[in-house]
Amino acid sequence: MTARPRPTPESEPSLPGAPGRAVAAIRSEDIESARERIAPSIRRTPLLPLEGARMPCSMHLKLESLQPIGSFKLRGAANAMALADGKALQRGVYTGSAGNMAQGIAYAARERGIACRVIVPETAPETKIRAIEHLGATCVPVPYEEWWSILQNHGDPEEPGFFIHPVADASVIAGNGTIGLEILEDLPEVDAVVVPFGGGGLSCGIASAVKAARPDVRVFAAEVETAAPFAASLRAGAPMSIERVPSFVDGIGGSSVLPEMWPLASNLLDGSIVVGLEEVRNAVRMLVRDSRIVAEGAGAAALAAALTGAAGGGTVAVVISGGNIDASVLADILSK
Repeated sequence: MTARPRPTPESEPSLPGAPGRAVAAIRSEDIESARERIAPSIRRTPLLPLEGARMPCSMHLKLESLQPIGSFKLRGAANAMALADGKALQRGVYTGSAGNMAQGIAYAARERGIACRVIVPETAPETKIRAIEHLGATCVPVPYEEWWSILQNHGDPEEPGFFIHPVADASVIAGNGTIGLEILEDLPEVDAVVVPFGGGGLSCGIASAVKAARPDVRVFAAEVETAAPFAASLRAGAPMSIERVPSFVDGIGGSSVLPEMWPLASNLLDGSIVVGLEEVRNAVRMLVRDSRIVAEGAGAAALAAALTGAAGGGTVAVVISGGNIDASVLADILSK
């Protein structure tokens, strides 16, 4: 596990998300407001004990895979859409997403009768592409490097419509943070939370909510060894780029930590637990076998990380972030 460095005054969050600007600290009142705002669109997902396995601690699964789109992303998307300026949305909305945030934005746009376009990497799973299009959005596949540059630049000037960043957007992070409120209410004895780390929007949202009420609770990022930019950044003490190796774990694992997310993530998160792909496969199998739960690679990575014991003893909440896994990938994992 890679632990976070001691916070310094220079790394304090300051301004709203934009290229070159750190995302501001997320206030607990903004997360509470987001909960009321998004309640009609989302499900309060269950937090269930994990049973039937030899575990290093008491584990409970937060099943965001049971959201209407099969992913937590609906929370941030719904909050961002609700707070967006109505005039700005008249030309439509767009985002850059490997699949789950795209579904969240598309779902929220469909509720409002707004046109939606999604810039997706060419490697996005077919399952997620079909789901995006089923929700009425238009998919625009581009090479991974071009897709990542849209996230880094907070949009594409040639794209029409209002851009919602899938990670570095305070309203998205606040919506994600509502998961933290539910964990504290349903599991008040929680000692640690393990969260998949893609860009940091989910983990920072949850940590913002949890640590505001319980500063003693540890919140860990879960990454895979084929793409672990947060662990590399923690070691360097600054946001780093890494050589990313694509894998079936498509919902997390970018090429770098976005500089605007680094101050927030490095101050809020207690470390990164990096696991191998086979550990993630084993977690996928365990969830199906023992709990009849289907998780995509990113969600299973959080369980794999928790199973290492690196999050410590006591009671650990594991965020199963989504269940949108290609049927062929799942069949291959289960067959072996």
